[in-house]
Amino acid sequence: MNGLSTVLIVVGLFLVGGIVSFVKQKMPTSLIVVLSIGAAMCLVAGAMRLEV
Repeated sequence: MNGLSTVLIVVGLFLVGGIVSFVKQKMPTSLIVVLSIGAAMCLVAGAMRLEV
């Protein structure tokens, strides 16, 4: 596991926490959708960079 994949996964998990927080605060759905797309992209990019 190299540094960039670790950073991408951590950022993705941070954004997932933001999604949970925004849902609890009843923020606009479009904002939650954009944040979830970003989180999914970070997590997928981090997972694809893993050296398995």
